Amino acid sequence: MFTMLDYEFMRNAFMAGGLVAILAGAAGYFLVLRGQAFAGHALSHVGFAGATGAALIGTPPIFGMLAFMILGAAAMGALGKRLRGSDVAIGAVLALSLGLGMLFLHFFTAYASQVTALLFGNVLGVDRSTLRILGVSTVLCLVLLAFISRPLLFASLQPELAEAKGVSLRTVGILYLIIVAVATAASIQIVGVLLVFTLLVCPAAAAQRLTSGAGNGIILSILLALLEAWLGIALAYLTDWPVSFWISALSVGIYLAASSVRSIALQTVTRHPIGG
Repeated sequence: MFTMLDYEFMRNAFMAGGLVAILAGAAGYFLVLRGQAFAGHALSHVGFAGATGAALIGTPPIFGMLAFMILGAAAMGALGKRLRGSDVAIGAVLALSLGLGMLFLHFFTAYASQVTALLFGNVLGVDRSTLRILGVSTVLCLVLLAFISRPLLFASLQPELAEAKGVSLRTVGILYLIIVAVATAASIQIVGVLLVFTLLVCPAAAAQRLTSGAGNGIILSILLALLEAWLGIALAYLTDWPVSFWISALSVGIYLAASSVRSIALQTVTRHPIGG
């Protein structure tokens, strides 16, 4: 099993998976806490349209992806409270973005062979240059997330009180969704547009069911994302099955297990209340 590290592409895959898991685990915790998971999913489809559009005009897809997603994140953040509950509007944007991506591919068929990598990810194809971009993006986003974490947590849990205390909900929301956009773009490199929920949402959702504090929840979310990414890559090497399948299967399995543990714990407390 350890001979997999003899290959440079496997070492790159583990490093890329680790970087993406750390960023997605940290950013995803607040995404679930704020009830914006569907908005994060829509950003991935906006990124798909940006990547294919960039390829159409001869620009590296990663730059088009980031540009479209950051613009989309800024627009969503500017909506503020109106973003919550806007599932129909977000779904329409999601569908339109995917349709635009397919339209761009129609006019640039030479890129069609790489569509599968965008839709489902290709962590085994990450090279050194992409790894450097992922590293810089991860560090910058984690620094920014740490800088806004206190007002972001305050605004997520008690938005009215936070606004009364002088916290700009719109500014915090825009900055946070830009971080989510970069985290989503990074996750697309690993699991693709269609499976971006696996690293960005499932570990965070599982962590919130197993912890009570934000600090412990973020740490557990990162650890679960790392476990899913690294174990998924290792299982893909051993079985020759797609990495995206293993990561998504592990993510959903861990989430279901966490939900079961929480349900059992709640039933136990209900039947045997403390002091009862």
